[in-house]
Amino acid sequence: MRRLVAQTRAEVGMTLRRGESLLLALGIPVLLLVFFSVVDVLPTNTDDPVDFLAPGVLALAVMSTAMVGLGIATGFERQYLVLKRLGTTPLGRPALLAAKTAAVLVVEVIQVAVLVPVALALGWRPDGNVGAALAAVLVATVAFAGLGLLMAGTLRAEVTLAAANGLYLVLLLLGGMVVPLAELPGALRAVARALPAAALSDALHAALASAAVPGRAWLVLAIWAVAAPAAAAAFFRWE
Repeated sequence: MRRLVAQTRAEVGMTLRRGESLLLALGIPVLLLVFFSVVDVLPTNTDDPVDFLAPGVLALAVMSTAMVGLGIATGFERQYLVLKRLGTTPLGRPALLAAKTAAVLVVEVIQVAVLVPVALALGWRPDGNVGAALAAVLVATVAFAGLGLLMAGTLRAEVTLAAANGLYLVLLLLGGMVVPLAELPGALRAVARALPAAALSDALHAALASAAVPGRAWLVLAIWAVAAPAAAAAFFRWE
């Protein structure tokens, strides 16, 4: 446990020192939230765009940090043989992956501390089950971190960079974060609902609006939260 805590602390420190990671984790979500709340161009189907955008951008922030930021950073650590050195220590692969996931949760606390006040200033008035929202974020973080670490542990760093950004764009468009799932064609909507991005978005929209979180969303998140980390642990290579 001491090794896990020490590695988590190191991971948090390295993340906060990476300017590009902070831009991805904070700058882009804030920019999207402010721009699309002020410029009403999206079919949000709400009286005030921020009511739809705030939960969606929170989901986007979780995805960008847990999957894209973590995946790219870990991929380059692997290429530069940093992970190979860690592989010779008593830390072990499971503890390393757990520490990286725990570090993501710390960064997400900072994201929430930034995004929620911005959304409130824009007129967002959440009224819902905060506990359910936090549970959804926790499960989704494990799922997205598993996807990021799976790419980082099996692909070259440059391929991970391209794959993570490409997957980010696909999930952004299909995740119900900035465009409601109801606006997608039927077949595409069915595919989207099987993905963790849409499940998290559905869960946050419902939980923060005093509605019951769909059972389908919990099921999809749970499946991804088990399958993705398991695949990452099974196929992760130190170099």
